[in-house]
Amino acid sequence: MDDTRFHELADGRRIAFRHVAGVGPTLVFLPGYMSDMVGGKATALFEEAEAAGRACLLLDYSGCGQSSGDFADGTLSKWWGEVLALIEAYVKGPILLIGSSMGGWLMLLGASEISDRLAGMIGIAAAPDFTRWGYSAEQRQALAAGKILYEDNPYGPEPTPIHPGFFVDAETQMQLDATIPIDCPVRLLHGQRDNDVPWETSLELADALRSDDIQVILIKDGDHRLSRNTDISLLRSLVDSFY
Repeated sequence: MDDTRFHELADGRRIAFRHVAGVGPTLVFLPGYMSDMVGGKATALFEEAEAAGRACLLLDYSGCGQSSGDFADGTLSKWWGEVLALIEAYVKGPILLIGSSMGGWLMLLGASEISDRLAGMIGIAAAPDFTRWGYSAEQRQALAAGKILYEDNPYGPEPTPIHPGFFVDAETQMQLDATIPIDCPVRLLHGQRDNDVPWETSLELADALRSDDIQVILIKDGDHRLSRNTDISLLRSLVDSFY
């Protein structure tokens, strides 16, 4: 993308991002695990923001996409730190956080730091705590012992690695065990044919969130990605409701 820019952090990490200024809350899109900002949902939302004159920020976490770094070093804490650095550098005013899959976990972690600026949040197959419910006891023990876990990848030829550093950090970031102190409007989209994140997770998340302004939208024939034209149209309508 010819409008990709790079933000250099104090330790030399170069974070790839796209940003357009505009009116209303800045839409900040958080990709999923091993995903980047060129995905269908992120691209569609950025293009719509440009066309409507709205502000939008996309990024690649370190070790992903065009950003520097080793994916094996990535953690939830580290990636949220990168998101926050970009917000502080380029975003003014209210924020609409949108988190896809792991990005949905990440938006919950970061919400407390920008709570006074949150216009709302949208989760797309949000996957908080997936290192707990997504792996067997044996797999969790292997990760805790410092071993890399490889899983079949339905979206590409290479297996998906889960690194022990990510796991150790994630164990300190669990969300669903207690009330999540978020009070802004929240919309949760989830496909009921999602083979990666059970759709019941969105119901658990809605119950854990303190906000009373929560809607869960279940798409009966929707898969994990929710990237069909009809899915993206629904996502766009949800975004529109915040403007």
